[in-house]
Amino acid sequence: MATIYYEKDGSLDPLLDKTVAIIGYGSQGHAHALNLKDSGINVVVGLYEGSKSWPQAEAAGLKVMTTADASKAADAVMILVSDHIQGDLYRNEIAPNLSDGDTVMFAHGFNIHFNEIEPGPNLDVSMIAPKAPGHRVRELFTEGVGVPGLLAIHQDASGNAKENGLAYALALGCLKAGVIETTFREETESDLFGEQSVLCGGCSELIRAGFETLVEAGYAPEIAYFECLHELKMIVDLIQEGGLNYMRYSVSDTAEYGDYTSGPRVIDAHVRETMKSILADVQSGKFAREWMDENRAGRQKFLAMRKAQQTQPIEEVGGSLREMMSFLKRKKEAPQS
Repeated sequence: MATIYYEKDGSLDPLLDKTVAIIGYGSQGHAHALNLKDSGINVVVGLYEGSKSWPQAEAAGLKVMTTADASKAADAVMILVSDHIQGDLYRNEIAPNLSDGDTVMFAHGFNIHFNEIEPGPNLDVSMIAPKAPGHRVRELFTEGVGVPGLLAIHQDASGNAKENGLAYALALGCLKAGVIETTFREETESDLFGEQSVLCGGCSELIRAGFETLVEAGYAPEIAYFECLHELKMIVDLIQEGGLNYMRYSVSDTAEYGDYTSGPRVIDAHVRETMKSILADVQSGKFAREWMDENRAGRQKFLAMRKAQQTQPIEEVGGSLREMMSFLKRKKEAPQS
């Protein structure tokens, strides 16, 4: 069983006399910076000159510098920009400004595990990964609770990497809910597999396939949308609240019987073999190489796939139907290509 840490296991003391640089001010960046600041930690935000986030961070009362200057000023640097740009940013702006004994931190292990970033031997390298989007990390912190998180230590040059990591997790609010100890390998490979086979890739294609099956059989697109997409949130909320058994307890007996009899027909042996293949591609680094090569080549394939998905019939029908639903919280509309 994994070790789980709570508030009693951490102290802010290791960070109180230090400066923490948060590199990036997006979804996670703003939450980390503001939570640490509210916890009494000296925080600076590192951005590129001209960043649209620069005035936003300053308006929130944060000190903003270039990434290079923030890295030089800090004792610990948390890198919260997109995976595909971290490597070059680290080599060009962060690494030249670090000192022996500094800490480099991540919220996802991708770049360390796949050797896109290779910190020097005199640095601590750790990970605190909240298991929620940044807005939720911030929201629950302000409510006096927190989201669960993960802790991993890749390199402990100082001998205090775990103590410092727990201090960061406490300041972020994660120790209120619990922080599970893991490794960079385990976090990275399980995260990528989960995204591709279940949470994003698998779920998106299951929704779309169900929608198209009904529409091709002559059912109204609006009805297909409600049955295959809209009601999914209700099911996921039940699962999150109490697991699969609670969901099955909450739905009708008819739905529960269909779950048992038809679920294994959809997710059959062939699908499970495909999942194993996806996991193998993650474990071998094949997916990581493909993704980084795609970015280095200009992202044409990625952008083409994004554009194609944005114009799917289910998106067009859904856009119209959501206009009827004033109760939906549309904090951020999907970008148009």
